[in-house]
Parts: sequence; C-alpha cells; structure tokens
Amino acid sequence: MLRVTEFTNPRMAYAFVDYMATQGITLHIEQQQNYVLFLEDEQKLDDVNAALQLFIRDPSNPRYLAASWQSGRAGTRLGYPKAELWRNIKDRAGPLTLTVMALVVITYLLLMFVGEQPLFYWLSWPANNEQGLQVWRWVSHIFIHFSLLQIVFNLMWWWYLGGVIEKRLGSGKLFVITVISALLSGWMQAKFSGIWFGGLSGVVYALMGYSWLRGERDTDSGIYLERGLIVFALLWLAAGYYGIFGAPMSNMAYIIGLVIGLAMAFVDSQAALKRRK
Repeated sequence: MLRVTEFTNPRMAYAFVDYMATQGITLHIEQQQNYVLFLEDEQKLDDVNAALQLFIRDPSNPRYLAASWQSGRAGTRLGYPKAELWRNIKDRAGPLTLTVMALVVITYLLLMFVGEQPLFYWLSWPANNEQGLQVWRWVSHIFIHFSLLQIVFNLMWWWYLGGVIEKRLGSGKLFVITVISALLSGWMQAKFSGIWFGGLSGVVYALMGYSWLRGERDTDSGIYLERGLIVFALLWLAAGYYGIFGAPMSNMAYIIGLVIGLAMAFVDSQAALKRRK
C-alpha cells in the first residue's frame, strides 16, 4: 500500500476516506502519531491527490459530511476533543468573522438579561436626524437578534460564507461587503417596517449572492456557493414572504442584501477576469 497523506484531526481523516469511498477508491487509516492514509490501488494516486487538494481547500464542504452520513460514520465518536472543534471554527474564519460572531452572541445575551428597550436605545437604526449622526447605528442593527433560531441560522451562514471570503480575499473585502449591505438593507427595511428590526440576514444574503455569482464567473477565486444552496436560500426567502413559517416577514433586507451581493460579485469577477487576460 502507498502512503498518501496524514491528518492530525481524526474527523478530517475519516471524512476524506468516506468521500473517496463514494468515488470508488479505498483508503485505509492507520493511527500512528497522527492519522495516516494509505492507498490500495496505486493507479488511483493521481485521482486521490486531485481530490485531496480540493478537500484541503474546503474540508467543511457539505459533500464530505454527506459522505460520512452515507458511510454511517457522521455521528461516530472519534475522540474529537472540544479544542479541535474550536480550532476548526478558527481555521475557516478570520478575525473579522470571529469578532462579529462574538458581538452577535454578546448582544443576544444582553437582550435576554436587560431586555430589548436598552439595546434598541443604543443600537437601533436611526429614528431621527440626531440619531443619524451617530454613525454606528447604520450597521449596529446587524448585531441584534430576537430568537435562537434566527441567531443560529445567521451565524452559521456568516461563518460558512464570510469566513471563506475573509480567508481568500482578505478582511477588507468582507468588511466592505458587510458595511454596504448592512447600510443599504437596513435603510430599505426601515422604509418598509420602521426601525424595530435587527439581524445579520441582509448581510448573509449579500454573502450568498456574492459567493454564488463569484464562483460562477471566477472559479479561480476559491469563492463559491453550490447552486442547490442558492436555490434553498431563494425558497426560504419566498416562504418567509408568503408566511409559510407563520406571519409573513418583511423581506426587503434579504432582497436588497442579495442584490448588493450579486452586484459586487459581478464587478469583482469582471475585474479579476480582466487582470488575467
């Protein structure tokens, strides 16, 4: 058997082995100081190396989790320490991604303990011209969340998409997308529903639109969102608009965020393609 690579993280080792099994290639794991992978059929080495490069670029891609579910190993305990989980979160996220996540969680805890009124007094969208001069209000509304479902949904997507954008394109690019989408989606949301709103949803939809179109037009960027996931995002938006999950939601922040993300991705991908010509 031929040694292929090794992992310090057992979950990553088994995820790659499970994925290669779905491709008809058998790998074996030997636990030494790390988790070493061996290939039975040496003629498949080129295929394994190509798949390995893709895996290393994006080990948390849903395709690898799906392979583990298919093998029945997704819920297996693999001696996966909490420190490893935190390291995986940090590996995919940069300082801006982690800072926003921390601020969202802290704000949510404050909301539960001190209530909505004090938070809105300091963080809400500007209610008048005087508050309009308090520039933090143009973006601070993204930190306010009203339910556990909302905060989990938004932080999952923020980490999954924002982390990659920050790692690939830099903190500056993520910062620009976040500020512009927070400002414009908040402005439109305030026009339709008043200032009593909050959440990362407008920014998240901007990241979805940006990641999908950037991946479609500029595959070398390393930024992408699977077509199935962008379809899911659109269906979720439509379901909220028609009140399938309860009362109809005002989705202007979502729509504006999505449009902003698409527009920025078009401009950035166009510039990147011109530079390569």
